[in-house]
Amino acid sequence: MSATNAALAAEFDQHRSRLIGIGYRLTGRLADAEDAVQDAWLRLASTDRDSIRDLTGWLTTVVSRLCLDRMRSAAVRREQYVGPWLPEPLVTSIEADPGDIVAGRDDLRMAALRVLHELPPDQRLAFVLHDGFEVPFAEIAEVLGCSVAAARQHASRARRAMADADPPQRVPMPEQQRVLEDFLAAVAAKDIGAITRVLHPDVAVYGDSGGKARTARRPVVGVEKVARFIVGLMEKYGDGLVENIRPVLVNGDLGVVFHGTDDGRAAPRVFTLAVRDGRSAAIFDIVNPDKLTRVSW
Repeated sequence: MSATNAALAAEFDQHRSRLIGIGYRLTGRLADAEDAVQDAWLRLASTDRDSIRDLTGWLTTVVSRLCLDRMRSAAVRREQYVGPWLPEPLVTSIEADPGDIVAGRDDLRMAALRVLHELPPDQRLAFVLHDGFEVPFAEIAEVLGCSVAAARQHASRARRAMADADPPQRVPMPEQQRVLEDFLAAVAAKDIGAITRVLHPDVAVYGDSGGKARTARRPVVGVEKVARFIVGLMEKYGDGLVENIRPVLVNGDLGVVFHGTDDGRAAPRVFTLAVRDGRSAAIFDIVNPDKLTRVSW
C-alpha cells in the first residue's frame, strides 16, 4: 500500500465506527452495515480525495444510500417474514467494553430499535440521520431524492411514531439486574402468581425466529397471557431454560444468552428485558439462528 493510500485508509478508519453505527441502526444487521461501509471505502479509494471537501458528509451520504437500497429490499422481504422482526442483537460480555457502537447510546436499546424498524425506510433514515447523527436535512434530502421539506416531514412523522409508541427508557444497571433476577426467580418457580407480580401491566413478549426456531409467532400482550406463555415454556422445556444461561449485555442492556437444552428441544437464544416502573415491560426473545452467528456461547 502506498503512503497516500495508507494515509487515506487511516483517515477512513477514523469514521468507521460512526458509519457502522449508522448502518446498523438503518438496517438492523451488522453484516449489512459492514458491507455498506466496505463499499464506501472502495468508492473512496477510487475517488480523488481532493475533490471531497467534507469527508464526513460524503461518507455518510454514501453509506446511507447503500443502506437505503438494502432497507427498501428488506421491507419487501419482511412482508413474508414469519413472526415479529427484531434487529440482530449486539451481545457483549458484562465485563468487556461494549464498544464505540453501543457505549452510552440509549437509542440502541432493543425496545427503541423494535419501534424504529417498524417505520417505513424513508422515515427511518431521516429520523436516524437527523435526530441521531445531526445530519442536515439538505443532505438527507439528497440521499432520499426528495425536497428538504419532504425530508423534514419524514423525520417529523418518525419522531411522532416513536413518541406515540413510547418504548421503555433505559434504566440504571442495578435496577435492570434486580428486575432480571426477580423475573428469572419467578420463572424458575413456575408460579403464575409470582410471574404476574414481576410483570408490568402492559408487558409484551416479542419473539424473533423467522420460522427457524420455536418462540411466540405473534407478540404476546398482557400480564395473564405472558405469564401463561412463560409457564407453558417451562412445562415444555424444563428447568434448562433458566439453568443454561449466561448474563451478558444486549445492545447495552442486561440480558442472557441461552445455549439450548441438552436434548436439543429448546434452541439457543438471546434474551433481554425492557423495564418500566420497576417491572418487566417488554421481553425480547431472539432465536433466529441467522441473527446469532456472532454470539459467543
